[in-house]
Order: sequence, then C-alpha cells, then structure tokens
Amino acid sequence: MYEQLTDILTYDPQHPLLFTQGAFWLFFAVVYGVFTCIVGRASHNEQKTRLHLRNVFLMLASWWFYYKTSGTFLLLLVVLTLVAWLFTRAMDRANQQGHLRLTRILLWSSVLIDLAALGFFKYAYFGVDVINQLIGTQLTITEKILLPVGISFYTFQIISYTADVYHARIRPVRNLLDFGFYVSFFPQLVAGPIVRASEFVPQLYRPFRLGRRQFGIAVFWILNGLIKKIVLSDYLATHFIDRVFDNPLLFSGAENLLALFAYSLQVYADFSGYTDIAIGVAMLMGFYLPRNFHSPYKAANPQEFWRRWHISLSRWLKTYVYIPLGGNRNATPATYIWLLVIAVIGTWLSGSWWVAALMSASAAVVALVAYVRPEHRKLLYANMNSFLTMLLGGLWHGASWNFLIWGGLNGLGMIANKLWREWHRAVQWGVMLCLTAAVFALRYVWAEQAWLNVACVWLLCLLVGASLRLLVYVLHGSDKPVSLAIGNAWAVTQTFVFITFTRLFFRSGSNLDPATANEQAWQTARQMLAQIGSAWDTANLLPVLWEHRVIVLLFVIGMLIHWMPDKFKLWYRIRFASLPVWVIIPCVVLIVMVLYQFMRADMQPFIYFQF
Repeated sequence: MYEQLTDILTYDPQHPLLFTQGAFWLFFAVVYGVFTCIVGRASHNEQKTRLHLRNVFLMLASWWFYYKTSGTFLLLLVVLTLVAWLFTRAMDRANQQGHLRLTRILLWSSVLIDLAALGFFKYAYFGVDVINQLIGTQLTITEKILLPVGISFYTFQIISYTADVYHARIRPVRNLLDFGFYVSFFPQLVAGPIVRASEFVPQLYRPFRLGRRQFGIAVFWILNGLIKKIVLSDYLATHFIDRVFDNPLLFSGAENLLALFAYSLQVYADFSGYTDIAIGVAMLMGFYLPRNFHSPYKAANPQEFWRRWHISLSRWLKTYVYIPLGGNRNATPATYIWLLVIAVIGTWLSGSWWVAALMSASAAVVALVAYVRPEHRKLLYANMNSFLTMLLGGLWHGASWNFLIWGGLNGLGMIANKLWREWHRAVQWGVMLCLTAAVFALRYVWAEQAWLNVACVWLLCLLVGASLRLLVYVLHGSDKPVSLAIGNAWAVTQTFVFITFTRLFFRSGSNLDPATANEQAWQTARQMLAQIGSAWDTANLLPVLWEHRVIVLLFVIGMLIHWMPDKFKLWYRIRFASLPVWVIIPCVVLIVMVLYQFMRADMQPFIYFQF
C-alpha cells in the first residue's frame, strides 16, 4: 500500500499521466466527485463562494496533474503564471494613468520572459551551435535539457492574454487564483487548444450547469477521442509507421509511401483525439473549449486546410504574428527583420550558404516587383507575411531544418494556390505543362535524384487534372454541378497528397533528441524520399499490401469516416447524446472493452506533448 501511495503522489518520468491511462480516469473520478460536492445545490448567497472554491480546487488539481505529467517543471508554470499576472495588473494601472510608454515596456518585458523560457528549453542546443560557429568556441551543454510538457501551449496562451490586456480587448483578471486556473486548466494544459482569455475567463464566474444532452455530447467526445488515439493513432504507429520511419531502407518504396500516408491519419487522430477528450472532460465540468479541428482533410486548398487544422494555433499566428507583420496591407520593419533572422537560421540549420543566397534573391525579386508594379504591392506583401508566418510556425515546433522546410512548403503551397486561382484555366494548363516539362528535363539530366521521380509523377497527375478542367470549360463554357463536385474531390485529394508529403519532413524531425535531431531528421527524410522515388517492384505490390492489410484497412476506414458529410456526423452525435443514460452506460462499457483489446503495455504519449 505504501508503494502504491508513493506511485500516486510522485512523478515517474517513464510513466507520465496520460488521458489513455486508467490512472488518469481514476484521478478524474476523484476530482469530479469533489467537484460535484463543491458545485452542488447552493443558495444565491453561497454561489460566489462556491465558484471561488471550485476555481481554486480545479487549479490545484490541474497543478497536480501537471506535476504527474512533467515533474518539477510545475514550478516553471507557476512562476510564468505569477509573472504574467503581476505584469498585466501593472500594465492596466499604467494604461489607466496614461503612461503608454511604461505600458509598452511592461508588455515587452512580460513577453520576453515567456519567450526566454520557451527559447531556453526548445532552442538551447541550436543557440549553442550558432555561438560556436560565430565566434569559434567549443561550448557544449553538459546535461541534457528536457522539454517541459506543453510549454509551447501555455506560454502562447499567456502571451495572448498579455497582448489582449495591452490592447484593451479584455480587463486583467483580478484574482491570482482565478488567473492560475485559466492558465493551468488540466484538460487543455499540455496540448491545447490555446484558449483566449476572452472566451474562457467569463466562464470562471458562471454557475455550473450540465444539461442532459450536454452530458451525452461530453461522453461522446471522450469516447470519440479515445477511439482515435488508441485504435487509429497508436495501432498504426506501433505496428507499422514507427518501424518504417526508424529504418526506411529496410522497407520498399510502396511501404514507405503507405507509412507516410498512414502518418497523416495518425497525427490527425492523435492530436484531434486529445482535443476531443479535452473538450469532453471540460464539458462535464461545465466549461467549453473551442473547436480545434474541423475535418482538415476535406480542405480543397492549403489555406482552407490551415483554417481547419489546429484552429487555435492558426488563429494565434494570424492575430499575433501575421497581422502585426502587416497582414494583407503592407510589410513592416518587423517583416524584414524576421526574414533576415529566418535566413540566418536556415543557413545554420542547413549548413549551406545557398539557403541565404536563395532567400536574399527572393527578397530582392519581391522588392523589385513591388517597385516596378506598385499595383501588386499589397498582394506581394500579403504573400510575404503569410510565408514568413508559416516559417515561424514551423520553427515553433522545434529548431530543426526539417521543421523549417515543412513550414516553408506549407507557405509556398498557400501562395501558389492564391496565384493559381487568379489565373484563367488556359493559363493554369500552360503553367502546368511548362512546369512538368521542366521537371522531366531535370530528371533526364539528374537521373540519380529519386525525388525528381516523385515530382514527375505528381506533376503529371496535376497536368491531367488541369487538362480535364480546361476540356470541360471549353465544351460547356461553364462548370456544371457534376463537374464542380468532381473538381472539388480532385482538389481535396491533391491537397491531402500535398499536406501528406510535407509531413515527411515534419515526422522526420519529431521524436528525436534535440541535440542530434537536425542531422537524423534530414537523413530519414532523404532515405524515405529515395525509397519512394526508386523503381517499384510492381509484381510484388499486391503481396506487400496484403501483408499490411490491417494497416490498409484501418487507413481506409479512418479516411472514409473523416470524409463523411458534416451533417451526418452531427446527426449521429446528437442521436448518441439523446440516448437514455441506462443505454449510454452499457455503450461506454462495451467501447472500453473493445479499446482494451487495442491497448498496449507501453502506451504512447500524445505526439504534441513534445511541442
């Protein structure tokens, strides 16, 4: 009993507390039991006291949850919370007294403290490498720097709160304990969604209400998230994806390609599964978290994808990065400063001056076009700010060349799509024809480059699509409903393929020691691309697919469910929530028993815990 009590009260780095563990649901059962006693029926005079007691209790429970997840890094969370609360209170007083300069100083001081904490834990190895190369030193980090779980999420949440107080979008939270609860609410603490204070803080002072249907919806989200995580994400990862990414050269091109597409489903099921559970758990306690995913693989272009994927981060980047850079209006000095910083970072991460030269040449071309064609300046600035925002979003995930490539590819995809939609179909077809011909010519010159084989196949598919669209336009003069449906399906497919191939660089940079991540990630990405672009043994293709039939089946089922119409998903969600409790309970028991069959002893943490 003593050992069991010790396990409960102490942090075990090998077994952090996860939503998929029975220990978490035991923890939540205890928390919910105490919670219901606190928020039970009370007179009007007792409401305020009970709300305050509820907030304090949930803050302490959240701190204990974070301790079980990340150990003594709880102290960092507490310190950053206290700093943000003190600085925003001081900002509010200075603003009311008209001391705008002091308010600005307090804002940047608070933000820099948050960024310094984030930068130390996420970018210390990269910083040491830069210093060594700049001044020729041999500095090393003697002890391994561990990344606090969820640091990117709660620091971004604190920064958004600080900025909103500065811009007078919200008033600062007066009570430190209430603010501590807002920052550390355990369902969304370690992997989001990033909650705006204007959306969450008012809920701190609302009495607890949980309707019959709300209870059913909450249970549905929890079960939905657990199925995504355990059945799809963990099973695909442990039985196939991790094996391929760990050693791509041991697997055929078809297996590498299957692993890459399966990873797109895995990362979605993993991250959205966490969000579903977080939304359901919070809803059971009367709190509502924002939607973080909206069927992203239904997107018909990269811009729409980022409006559907990790919505809270996309919104954060738009509000606090893209718009301050100038948005779609102009380019600010910060735009050029960040471009210079990114060029330097890209040069060091890649180890090649060609990166700096390419970015400098691109900036020069943009500046020249903006000078010669002033009517295009707003479009150029908007694209430049958008591209820079995606690069910074890539670096947010870690100081790895692969993350920078991943962010850059997404930025280029968004820009290319904007330009594509402005062109006539004949121009689209002509551009695709020229681009395909150019890549085929490059393949003829550099036949040993396997990635050119991949590019040729993909561009040939895009050329066929552009040709068909042009043919329909010539024959009919305008798009018919059937043609529009086929065109949308084609656009969704191509967007999914594009996003999946960018994930090659994302996954290669994940799950690695930060000290060696850059070199290992680049090697993994190159090996996988070489295998996918090599000559396939077509005679052995069906046997390979049959060997991995369970993986293929799960992938197909997962994607079909994902692509179901939203109205149908809403229908069965409401139908489940409307069931009597005596029906919901056996459904929960049955689903848990099925999930248990998929569970492994070494449960995998959520992918975004490492960010």
